[in-house]
Amino acid sequence: MAKERLSMRKMKEILRLKLVCGLSNRQIAASCHVSRPTVGEYLVRAGHAGLRDRSAIEGLGDEQLERLLFPGQAGERPIFKSKPSPDCANLHEEMRNKHVTLALLWREYREQHPIGYGYTQFAHYYKEHKKKLGLVMRQEHKAGEKVFVDYCDGLQVTDQVTGEIIPTQLFVAVWGASNYTYAEASRSQDLTCWTMSHVRAFEYFGCVPAIVVPDNLKSGVTKADRYEPDLNPAYHDLACHYGLAVIPARPRHPRDKAKVEAGVLVAQRWILAALRHRTFFSLAQMNLAIRELLEKLNLKLLKKLKQSRRQVFVEVDQPAAKALPQRPYEYAQWQKPRVNIDYHVELDHHYYSVSCRLVGEIVDARLTQNTVEIMHKGVRVRSHARSYKPYQHTTHAEDMPPAHRRYSEWTPSRIIEWAGKVGPATAELVGKIIASKDHPEQGYRAALGVIRLERSFGKERLDAACQRALAFKNYRYKSVQRILNCGTDRQSLPIEPGIVSQLRLPVHENIRGGAYYYEEGNA
Repeated sequence: MAKERLSMRKMKEILRLKLVCGLSNRQIAASCHVSRPTVGEYLVRAGHAGLRDRSAIEGLGDEQLERLLFPGQAGERPIFKSKPSPDCANLHEEMRNKHVTLALLWREYREQHPIGYGYTQFAHYYKEHKKKLGLVMRQEHKAGEKVFVDYCDGLQVTDQVTGEIIPTQLFVAVWGASNYTYAEASRSQDLTCWTMSHVRAFEYFGCVPAIVVPDNLKSGVTKADRYEPDLNPAYHDLACHYGLAVIPARPRHPRDKAKVEAGVLVAQRWILAALRHRTFFSLAQMNLAIRELLEKLNLKLLKKLKQSRRQVFVEVDQPAAKALPQRPYEYAQWQKPRVNIDYHVELDHHYYSVSCRLVGEIVDARLTQNTVEIMHKGVRVRSHARSYKPYQHTTHAEDMPPAHRRYSEWTPSRIIEWAGKVGPATAELVGKIIASKDHPEQGYRAALGVIRLERSFGKERLDAACQRALAFKNYRYKSVQRILNCGTDRQSLPIEPGIVSQLRLPVHENIRGGAYYYEEGNA
Protein backbone atom coordinates (compact mmCIF):
# COMPACT_ATOMS: atom_id res chain seq x y z
CA MET A 1 0.00 0.00 0.00
CA ALA A 2 1.31 3.43 -0.87
CA LYS A 3 2.46 5.69 1.92
CA GLU A 4 0.27 8.44 3.18
CA ARG A 5 1.58 11.89 2.44
CA LEU A 6 2.98 13.87 5.36
CA SER A 7 1.32 17.02 6.46
CA MET A 8 2.60 20.29 5.04
CA ARG A 9 3.81 21.27 8.50
CA LYS A 10 6.12 18.26 8.69
CA MET A 11 7.28 18.73 5.12
CA LYS A 12 8.32 22.29 5.92
CA GLU A 13 9.97 21.18 9.15
CA ILE A 14 12.08 18.56 7.29
CA LEU A 15 13.26 21.15 4.76
CA ARG A 16 13.95 23.72 7.48
CA LEU A 17 15.99 21.30 9.56
CA LYS A 18 18.01 20.26 6.51
CA LEU A 19 18.45 23.53 4.61
CA VAL A 20 18.57 25.96 7.53
CA CYS A 21 19.88 23.89 10.45
CA GLY A 22 21.99 21.44 8.46
CA LEU A 23 20.96 18.35 10.47
CA SER A 24 21.55 14.82 9.27
CA ASN A 25 18.70 12.62 7.99
CA ARG A 26 18.87 10.56 11.19
CA GLN A 27 18.50 13.66 13.38
CA ILE A 28 15.71 14.99 11.22
CA ALA A 29 13.87 11.63 11.43
CA ALA A 30 14.17 11.61 15.23
CA SER A 31 12.99 15.20 15.54
CA CYS A 32 9.98 14.81 13.22
CA HIS A 33 9.11 11.26 14.36
CA VAL A 34 9.29 9.82 10.86
CA SER A 35 11.51 7.20 9.27
CA ARG A 36 14.86 7.99 7.63
CA PRO A 37 13.69 6.69 4.20
CA THR A 38 10.76 9.11 4.38
CA VAL A 39 13.13 11.98 5.13
CA GLY A 40 15.35 10.91 2.21
CA GLU A 41 12.35 10.70 -0.14
CA TYR A 42 11.21 14.26 0.61
CA LEU A 43 14.73 15.66 0.36
CA VAL A 44 15.11 14.03 -3.05
CA ARG A 45 11.84 15.57 -4.17
CA ALA A 46 13.08 18.94 -2.90
CA GLY A 47 16.29 18.56 -4.87
CA HIS A 48 14.36 17.80 -8.06
CA ALA A 49 12.24 20.90 -7.41
CA GLY A 50 15.35 23.06 -7.06
CA LEU A 51 14.92 23.65 -3.31
CA ARG A 52 18.60 23.44 -2.28
CA ASP A 53 19.08 26.39 0.07
CA ARG A 54 17.35 28.57 2.65
CA SER A 55 16.35 31.31 0.22
CA ALA A 56 14.50 28.81 -1.96
CA ILE A 57 11.94 27.90 0.73
CA GLU A 58 11.41 31.33 2.30
CA GLY A 59 8.06 32.83 1.47
CA LEU A 60 6.61 29.64 0.00
CA GLY A 61 3.01 28.90 0.89
CA ASP A 62 1.62 25.44 1.50
CA GLU A 63 0.04 25.16 -1.93
CA GLN A 64 3.16 26.42 -3.71
CA LEU A 65 5.40 23.99 -1.85
CA GLU A 66 3.03 21.10 -2.53
CA ARG A 67 2.98 21.84 -6.25
CA LEU A 68 6.79 21.88 -6.30
CA LEU A 69 7.22 18.64 -4.39
CA PHE A 70 4.32 16.83 -6.10
CA PRO A 71 4.00 18.28 -9.58
CA GLY A 72 0.68 17.43 -11.16
CA GLN A 73 -0.60 15.95 -7.88
CA ALA A 74 -1.56 19.06 -5.87
CA GLY A 75 -4.25 18.58 -3.28
CA GLU A 76 -5.23 15.11 -2.12
CA ARG A 77 -3.22 12.69 -4.23
CA PRO A 78 -5.32 9.64 -5.13
CA ILE A 79 -3.66 6.37 -4.27
CA PHE A 80 -4.21 3.49 -6.63
CA LYS A 81 -6.33 5.39 -9.10
CA SER A 82 -7.32 2.19 -10.79
CA LYS A 83 -9.09 0.96 -7.65
CA PRO A 84 -12.77 1.82 -7.19
CA SER A 85 -13.37 4.30 -4.38
CA PRO A 86 -15.90 3.36 -1.68
CA ASP A 87 -19.22 5.22 -1.55
CA CYS A 88 -18.61 6.96 1.78
CA ALA A 89 -22.03 8.66 1.89
CA ASN A 90 -23.74 5.28 1.58
CA LEU A 91 -21.35 3.81 4.15
CA HIS A 92 -22.35 6.51 6.62
CA GLU A 93 -26.04 5.74 6.17
CA GLU A 94 -25.41 2.01 6.59
CA MET A 95 -23.48 2.63 9.81
CA ARG A 96 -26.63 4.10 11.36
CA ASN A 97 -28.22 0.64 11.29
CA LYS A 98 -28.02 -1.57 14.34
CA HIS A 99 -25.25 -4.21 14.44
CA VAL A 100 -23.63 -2.90 11.21
CA THR A 101 -19.84 -2.54 11.48
CA LEU A 102 -17.24 -1.03 9.19
CA ALA A 103 -15.57 -4.44 8.83
CA LEU A 104 -18.85 -5.89 7.52
CA LEU A 105 -19.20 -3.06 5.00
CA TRP A 106 -15.58 -3.58 3.88
CA ARG A 107 -16.21 -7.29 3.27
CA GLU A 108 -19.25 -6.43 1.17
CA TYR A 109 -17.13 -3.87 -0.71
CA ARG A 110 -14.43 -6.45 -1.49
CA GLU A 111 -17.06 -8.93 -2.70
CA GLN A 112 -18.15 -6.35 -5.27
CA HIS A 113 -14.58 -5.17 -6.01
CA PRO A 114 -12.05 -7.96 -5.45
CA ILE A 115 -9.14 -5.68 -6.40
CA GLY A 116 -10.38 -2.84 -4.20
CA TYR A 117 -8.73 -1.23 -1.20
CA GLY A 118 -7.62 -3.08 1.88
CA TYR A 119 -9.39 -2.53 5.16
CA THR A 120 -6.92 0.09 6.45
CA GLN A 121 -7.22 2.35 3.41
CA PHE A 122 -10.98 1.70 3.28
CA ALA A 123 -11.34 2.84 6.89
CA HIS A 124 -9.12 5.86 6.17
CA TYR A 125 -11.42 7.08 3.40
CA TYR A 126 -14.47 6.66 5.63
CA LYS A 127 -12.86 8.55 8.54
CA GLU A 128 -11.87 11.42 6.24
CA HIS A 129 -15.47 11.57 5.02
CA LYS A 130 -16.79 11.69 8.60
CA LYS A 131 -14.57 14.67 9.38
CA LYS A 132 -16.52 16.67 6.83
CA LEU A 133 -19.86 15.81 8.51
CA GLY A 134 -21.42 17.21 11.61
CA LEU A 135 -19.69 20.53 11.31
CA VAL A 136 -20.86 22.89 14.02
CA MET A 137 -21.75 26.45 13.18
CA ARG A 138 -20.63 28.82 15.87
CA GLN A 139 -23.63 30.64 17.25
CA GLU A 140 -23.38 34.37 17.68
CA HIS A 141 -25.69 35.45 20.49
CA LYS A 142 -27.07 38.96 20.26
CA ALA A 143 -27.54 41.03 23.36
CA GLY A 144 -30.89 40.51 25.08
CA GLU A 145 -32.07 38.03 22.45
CA LYS A 146 -32.15 34.48 23.84
CA VAL A 147 -32.57 32.60 27.08
CA PHE A 148 -31.98 28.84 27.00
CA VAL A 149 -33.90 26.65 29.49
CA ASP A 150 -33.64 22.99 30.50
CA TYR A 151 -34.00 20.50 33.37
CA CYS A 152 -31.65 18.10 35.09
CA ASP A 153 -31.94 15.72 38.05
CA GLY A 154 -31.78 17.63 41.32
CA LEU A 155 -31.29 16.85 45.00
CA GLN A 156 -33.64 15.00 47.35
CA VAL A 157 -36.15 16.22 49.90
CA THR A 158 -36.72 14.17 53.05
CA ASP A 159 -40.19 14.02 54.58
CA GLN A 160 -39.83 14.84 58.27
CA VAL A 161 -42.82 12.70 59.27
CA THR A 162 -42.45 9.56 57.16
CA GLY A 163 -38.78 9.76 56.23
CA GLU A 164 -39.70 9.35 52.56
CA ILE A 165 -37.04 10.44 50.07
CA ILE A 166 -38.58 12.63 47.35
CA PRO A 167 -36.50 13.39 44.23
CA THR A 168 -36.55 16.87 42.69
CA GLN A 169 -35.71 18.48 39.35
CA LEU A 170 -33.37 21.41 38.79
CA PHE A 171 -34.60 24.09 36.39
CA VAL A 172 -31.80 26.06 34.69
CA ALA A 173 -32.08 29.19 32.52
CA VAL A 174 -29.04 30.81 30.84
CA TRP A 175 -28.73 34.02 28.81
CA GLY A 176 -27.03 33.56 25.46
CA ALA A 177 -24.73 36.56 25.43
CA SER A 178 -23.72 36.90 29.10
CA ASN A 179 -24.18 33.35 30.46
CA TYR A 180 -26.11 34.88 33.36
CA THR A 181 -27.70 31.89 35.07
CA TYR A 182 -30.82 31.11 37.09
CA ALA A 183 -31.52 27.82 38.85
CA GLU A 184 -34.22 26.50 41.17
CA ALA A 185 -35.48 23.15 42.39
CA SER A 186 -38.98 21.98 41.54
CA ARG A 187 -40.95 18.89 42.51
CA SER A 188 -41.33 17.69 38.91
CA GLN A 189 -41.33 18.70 35.26
CA ASP A 190 -45.10 19.06 35.03
CA LEU A 191 -46.81 22.00 33.38
CA THR A 192 -47.31 24.03 36.57
CA CYS A 193 -43.69 23.70 37.69
CA TRP A 194 -42.38 24.35 34.19
CA THR A 195 -44.42 27.51 33.68
CA MET A 196 -43.92 29.03 37.11
CA SER A 197 -40.17 28.38 36.97
CA HIS A 198 -40.09 30.61 33.88
CA VAL A 199 -41.99 33.31 35.77
CA ARG A 200 -39.59 33.23 38.73
CA ALA A 201 -36.60 33.24 36.36
CA PHE A 202 -37.84 36.40 34.60
CA GLU A 203 -38.45 38.03 37.98
CA TYR A 204 -34.90 37.13 39.00
CA PHE A 205 -33.50 38.61 35.77
CA GLY A 206 -35.71 41.68 36.02
CA CYS A 207 -36.29 41.62 32.27
CA VAL A 208 -37.54 39.41 29.44
CA PRO A 209 -35.65 38.07 26.39
CA ALA A 210 -36.97 38.16 22.84
CA ILE A 211 -36.68 34.37 22.44
CA VAL A 212 -36.79 31.39 24.79
CA VAL A 213 -35.20 28.15 23.57
CA PRO A 214 -36.55 25.12 25.48
CA ASP A 215 -36.16 21.43 25.02
CA ASN A 216 -39.01 19.35 23.57
CA LEU A 217 -40.48 18.11 26.86
CA LYS A 218 -44.27 17.66 26.93
CA SER A 219 -44.85 20.52 29.37
CA GLY A 220 -43.58 22.99 26.79
CA VAL A 221 -44.10 21.32 23.42
CA THR A 222 -47.18 19.20 22.77
CA LYS A 223 -45.83 17.84 19.47
CA ALA A 224 -42.12 17.88 18.75
CA ASP A 225 -41.31 18.60 15.12
CA ARG A 226 -38.22 19.78 13.27
CA TYR A 227 -40.13 22.50 11.39
CA GLU A 228 -43.47 23.21 13.12
CA PRO A 229 -43.52 22.17 16.79
CA ASP A 230 -46.84 22.60 18.59
CA LEU A 231 -46.60 24.53 21.85
CA ASN A 232 -48.60 23.62 24.91
CA PRO A 233 -51.52 26.12 25.23
CA ALA A 234 -50.46 27.14 28.73
CA TYR A 235 -46.86 27.69 27.58
CA HIS A 236 -48.10 29.68 24.60
CA ASP A 237 -50.22 31.73 27.00
CA LEU A 238 -47.07 32.57 28.98
CA ALA A 239 -45.24 33.57 25.80
CA CYS A 240 -48.08 35.90 24.81
CA HIS A 241 -48.13 37.50 28.26
CA TYR A 242 -44.42 38.31 28.20
CA GLY A 243 -44.35 39.14 24.48
CA LEU A 244 -41.62 36.64 23.63
CA ALA A 245 -41.14 33.93 21.04
CA VAL A 246 -40.60 30.26 21.85
CA ILE A 247 -38.30 28.42 19.45
CA PRO A 248 -37.83 24.84 20.69
CA ALA A 249 -34.58 23.10 19.94
CA ARG A 250 -34.73 20.56 17.15
CA PRO A 251 -35.32 16.98 18.32
CA ARG A 252 -32.04 15.11 18.93
CA HIS A 253 -29.99 18.28 18.37
CA PRO A 254 -28.54 19.23 21.78
CA ARG A 255 -26.14 21.69 20.14
CA ASP A 256 -29.12 23.96 19.46
CA LYS A 257 -29.12 24.70 23.18
CA ALA A 258 -25.47 24.21 23.96
CA LYS A 259 -25.55 27.27 26.25
CA VAL A 260 -27.97 25.71 28.70
CA GLU A 261 -26.26 22.32 28.42
CA ALA A 262 -23.10 24.04 29.62
CA GLY A 263 -25.18 25.96 32.19
CA VAL A 264 -26.61 22.72 33.55
CA LEU A 265 -23.09 21.32 33.87
CA VAL A 266 -21.96 24.44 35.76
CA ALA A 267 -25.00 24.26 38.05
CA GLN A 268 -24.33 20.60 38.79
CA ARG A 269 -20.70 21.30 39.70
CA TRP A 270 -21.12 24.57 41.60
CA ILE A 271 -24.51 24.07 43.25
CA LEU A 272 -25.63 20.45 43.40
CA ALA A 273 -22.18 19.07 44.19
CA ALA A 274 -21.71 21.63 46.97
CA LEU A 275 -25.06 20.68 48.57
CA ARG A 276 -24.78 16.91 48.13
CA HIS A 277 -24.14 16.23 51.85
CA ARG A 278 -26.92 18.47 53.17
CA THR A 279 -30.36 17.20 54.15
CA PHE A 280 -33.39 19.25 53.15
CA PHE A 281 -36.86 18.84 54.63
CA SER A 282 -38.71 21.13 52.22
CA LEU A 283 -38.42 22.51 48.72
CA ALA A 284 -38.34 26.07 50.05
CA GLN A 285 -35.37 25.26 52.29
CA MET A 286 -33.53 23.73 49.34
CA ASN A 287 -34.17 26.74 47.09
CA LEU A 288 -32.80 29.11 49.73
CA ALA A 289 -29.54 27.19 49.72
CA ILE A 290 -29.51 27.09 45.90
CA ARG A 291 -30.09 30.86 45.73
CA GLU A 292 -27.05 31.55 47.95
CA LEU A 293 -24.75 29.48 45.73
CA LEU A 294 -26.36 30.90 42.60
CA GLU A 295 -25.43 34.43 43.65
CA LYS A 296 -21.83 33.34 44.22
CA LEU A 297 -21.77 31.68 40.80
CA ASN A 298 -23.01 34.78 39.00
CA LEU A 299 -20.56 37.01 40.87
CA LYS A 300 -17.57 34.74 40.18
CA LEU A 301 -15.04 36.27 37.77
CA LEU A 302 -14.75 34.57 34.39
CA LYS A 303 -11.12 33.87 33.49
CA LYS A 304 -11.29 35.00 29.88
CA LEU A 305 -13.47 38.07 30.34
CA LYS A 306 -12.11 39.17 33.74
CA GLN A 307 -15.73 39.98 34.57
CA SER A 308 -18.53 38.16 36.36
CA ARG A 309 -21.68 36.86 34.71
CA ARG A 310 -23.58 39.53 36.59
CA GLN A 311 -21.39 42.33 35.22
CA VAL A 312 -21.65 41.09 31.64
CA PHE A 313 -25.41 40.73 32.02
CA VAL A 314 -25.82 44.28 33.31
CA GLU A 315 -23.63 45.69 30.52
CA VAL A 316 -24.80 43.55 27.59
CA ASP A 317 -28.08 41.64 27.98
CA GLN A 318 -30.10 43.77 30.39
CA PRO A 319 -30.03 47.03 28.39
CA ALA A 320 -31.17 45.22 25.22
CA ALA A 321 -33.85 43.08 26.90
CA LYS A 322 -37.52 43.96 27.29
CA ALA A 323 -39.01 45.18 30.55
CA LEU A 324 -41.31 42.99 32.61
CA PRO A 325 -45.02 43.55 31.91
CA GLN A 326 -46.83 45.72 34.43
CA ARG A 327 -49.47 43.07 35.08
CA PRO A 328 -48.03 39.97 36.80
CA TYR A 329 -48.51 36.65 35.09
CA GLU A 330 -51.35 34.49 36.37
CA TYR A 331 -51.02 30.79 35.77
CA ALA A 332 -53.83 29.32 33.70
CA GLN A 333 -54.94 25.78 32.95
CA TRP A 334 -56.51 24.89 29.60
CA GLN A 335 -59.20 22.31 29.02
CA LYS A 336 -61.35 21.32 26.04
CA PRO A 337 -64.82 20.39 27.38
CA ARG A 338 -67.95 19.71 25.37
CA VAL A 339 -71.08 21.81 26.02
CA ASN A 340 -73.72 19.54 27.55
CA ILE A 341 -77.38 19.55 26.66
CA ASP A 342 -78.09 21.76 29.66
CA TYR A 343 -75.72 24.37 28.06
CA HIS A 344 -73.13 23.94 30.82
CA VAL A 345 -69.54 22.72 30.71
CA GLU A 346 -67.96 20.74 33.52
CA LEU A 347 -64.63 22.16 34.74
CA ASP A 348 -63.01 20.71 37.87
CA HIS A 349 -66.35 19.25 39.04
CA HIS A 350 -68.19 22.56 38.69
CA TYR A 351 -70.66 23.52 35.96
CA TYR A 352 -70.43 26.83 34.07
CA SER A 353 -73.03 28.09 31.61
CA VAL A 354 -72.37 28.74 27.93
CA SER A 355 -74.69 30.11 25.27
CA CYS A 356 -77.30 27.51 24.35
CA ARG A 357 -76.28 27.93 20.70
CA LEU A 358 -73.09 25.98 21.50
CA VAL A 359 -74.76 22.82 22.79
CA GLY A 360 -72.75 19.84 21.58
CA GLU A 361 -69.73 21.96 20.56
CA ILE A 362 -66.18 21.54 21.92
CA VAL A 363 -64.88 24.79 23.45
CA ASP A 364 -61.59 25.99 24.95
CA ALA A 365 -61.68 26.82 28.65
CA ARG A 366 -58.99 28.89 30.38
CA LEU A 367 -58.97 28.52 34.15
CA THR A 368 -57.04 30.86 36.41
CA GLN A 369 -57.21 31.11 40.18
CA ASN A 370 -60.07 33.61 40.05
CA THR A 371 -61.68 33.46 36.60
CA VAL A 372 -62.94 31.03 33.98
CA GLU A 373 -62.88 32.09 30.33
CA ILE A 374 -64.61 30.03 27.65
CA MET A 375 -63.56 30.47 24.02
CA HIS A 376 -65.04 29.07 20.83
CA LYS A 377 -62.96 29.23 17.65
CA GLY A 378 -60.65 31.76 19.25
CA VAL A 379 -63.45 34.12 20.41
CA ARG A 380 -64.35 34.51 24.09
CA VAL A 381 -68.02 33.65 24.48
CA ARG A 382 -68.35 33.68 28.27
CA SER A 383 -66.42 34.49 31.45
CA HIS A 384 -67.26 33.48 35.02
CA ALA A 385 -65.86 34.03 38.46
CA ARG A 386 -64.26 30.72 39.37
CA SER A 387 -66.08 28.61 41.93
CA TYR A 388 -64.58 25.74 43.91
CA LYS A 389 -67.92 24.27 45.05
CA PRO A 390 -68.13 20.76 43.60
CA TYR A 391 -71.16 19.73 41.55
CA GLN A 392 -72.74 23.18 41.73
CA HIS A 393 -73.84 25.42 38.84
CA THR A 394 -72.81 28.92 37.85
CA THR A 395 -75.32 30.20 35.33
CA HIS A 396 -75.73 33.48 33.43
CA ALA A 397 -79.37 34.27 32.72
CA GLU A 398 -78.54 35.39 29.15
CA ASP A 399 -77.17 31.91 28.38
CA MET A 400 -80.59 30.37 28.97
CA PRO A 401 -82.69 30.07 25.81
CA PRO A 402 -85.93 32.03 25.80
CA ALA A 403 -88.72 29.58 26.48
CA HIS A 404 -86.25 26.87 25.59
CA ARG A 405 -87.16 26.93 21.91
CA ARG A 406 -84.67 24.25 20.93
CA TYR A 407 -85.73 21.94 23.71
CA SER A 408 -89.32 23.02 24.37
CA GLU A 409 -90.44 19.45 25.02
CA TRP A 410 -88.03 19.22 27.93
CA THR A 411 -90.07 20.83 30.67
CA PRO A 412 -90.29 19.76 34.33
CA SER A 413 -93.85 18.56 33.92
CA ARG A 414 -92.99 16.60 30.77
CA ILE A 415 -90.01 14.87 32.41
CA ILE A 416 -92.05 14.03 35.53
CA GLU A 417 -94.72 12.60 33.24
CA TRP A 418 -92.08 10.36 31.59
CA ALA A 419 -90.95 9.24 35.04
CA GLY A 420 -94.56 8.43 36.02
CA LYS A 421 -94.63 5.77 33.30
CA VAL A 422 -92.01 3.88 35.33
CA GLY A 423 -93.73 4.25 38.69
CA PRO A 424 -94.97 6.76 41.27
CA ALA A 425 -91.77 6.66 43.30
CA THR A 426 -89.72 7.44 40.19
CA ALA A 427 -91.95 10.40 39.36
CA GLU A 428 -91.66 11.73 42.92
CA LEU A 429 -87.87 11.39 42.97
CA VAL A 430 -87.47 13.08 39.58
CA GLY A 431 -89.63 15.95 40.79
CA LYS A 432 -87.46 16.39 43.89
CA ILE A 433 -84.26 16.33 41.81
CA ILE A 434 -85.54 19.13 39.56
CA ALA A 435 -86.86 21.13 42.51
CA SER A 436 -83.52 20.98 44.32
CA LYS A 437 -81.79 23.08 41.61
CA ASP A 438 -81.69 26.85 41.30
CA HIS A 439 -82.94 26.50 37.74
CA PRO A 440 -85.04 23.49 36.71
CA GLU A 441 -82.93 23.01 33.60
CA GLN A 442 -79.94 22.15 35.76
CA GLY A 443 -81.71 19.02 36.98
CA TYR A 444 -82.73 17.74 33.54
CA ARG A 445 -79.62 15.68 32.96
CA ALA A 446 -79.79 13.87 36.31
CA ALA A 447 -83.55 13.30 35.94
CA LEU A 448 -83.18 11.83 32.47
CA GLY A 449 -80.34 9.67 33.76
CA VAL A 450 -82.65 8.19 36.41
CA ILE A 451 -85.33 7.44 33.80
CA ARG A 452 -82.81 5.79 31.46
CA LEU A 453 -81.86 3.29 34.19
CA GLU A 454 -85.05 1.46 33.22
CA ARG A 455 -83.26 0.11 30.13
CA SER A 456 -80.78 -1.82 32.29
CA PHE A 457 -82.80 -2.75 35.38
CA GLY A 458 -86.49 -2.68 34.43
CA LYS A 459 -89.41 -0.65 35.76
CA GLU A 460 -90.00 -2.60 38.97
CA ARG A 461 -86.44 -2.48 40.21
CA LEU A 462 -86.03 1.19 39.23
CA ASP A 463 -89.22 2.23 41.05
CA ALA A 464 -88.14 0.23 44.12
CA ALA A 465 -84.74 1.89 44.05
CA CYS A 466 -86.36 5.33 43.78
CA GLN A 467 -88.62 4.47 46.71
CA ARG A 468 -85.59 3.53 48.76
CA ALA A 469 -83.76 6.74 47.76
CA LEU A 470 -86.81 8.75 48.86
CA ALA A 471 -86.83 6.96 52.19
CA PHE A 472 -83.19 7.88 52.78
CA LYS A 473 -83.68 11.40 51.27
CA ASN A 474 -80.97 10.85 48.67
CA TYR A 475 -82.26 12.88 45.73
CA ARG A 476 -79.40 12.15 43.35
CA TYR A 477 -78.90 10.08 40.22
CA LYS A 478 -75.79 8.39 41.61
CA SER A 479 -77.67 7.27 44.72
CA VAL A 480 -80.28 5.45 42.61
CA GLN A 481 -77.56 3.95 40.44
CA ARG A 482 -75.65 2.73 43.50
CA ILE A 483 -78.79 1.12 44.98
CA LEU A 484 -79.43 -0.78 41.74
CA ASN A 485 -75.80 -1.89 41.32
CA CYS A 486 -75.64 -3.17 44.91
CA GLY A 487 -79.06 -4.81 44.73
CA THR A 488 -80.29 -3.09 47.88
CA ASP A 489 -83.55 -2.25 46.07
CA ARG A 490 -84.59 -5.86 46.87
CA GLN A 491 -84.20 -5.28 50.63
CA SER A 492 -87.01 -4.18 52.88
CA LEU A 493 -87.48 -0.47 53.50
CA PRO A 494 -87.38 1.21 56.92
CA ILE A 495 -90.64 1.04 58.92
CA GLU A 496 -91.12 4.77 58.76
CA PRO A 497 -90.23 6.63 55.57
CA GLY A 498 -87.23 8.92 56.01
CA ILE A 499 -85.92 7.11 59.06
CA VAL A 500 -83.04 4.72 58.69
CA SER A 501 -83.73 1.66 60.81
CA GLN A 502 -81.05 -0.40 62.43
CA LEU A 503 -79.95 -3.54 60.67
CA ARG A 504 -81.39 -6.66 62.27
CA LEU A 505 -78.86 -8.55 64.31
CA PRO A 506 -78.46 -12.23 63.59
CA VAL A 507 -79.96 -14.70 66.14
CA HIS A 508 -77.22 -16.00 68.44
CA GLU A 509 -77.12 -17.17 72.05
CA ASN A 510 -74.34 -14.68 72.91
CA ILE A 511 -76.38 -11.70 71.68
CA ARG A 512 -78.84 -10.66 74.43
CA GLY A 513 -80.74 -7.91 72.63
CA GLY A 514 -82.02 -4.56 73.85
CA ALA A 515 -84.86 -6.06 75.96
CA TYR A 516 -82.38 -7.72 78.31
CA TYR A 517 -81.54 -4.42 80.01
CA TYR A 518 -85.21 -3.73 80.83
CA GLU A 519 -85.99 -7.07 82.49
CA GLU A 520 -86.66 -7.13 86.19
CA GLY A 521 -83.56 -7.33 88.25
CA ASN A 522 -81.34 -6.12 85.52
CA ALA A 523 -82.32 -2.46 85.54
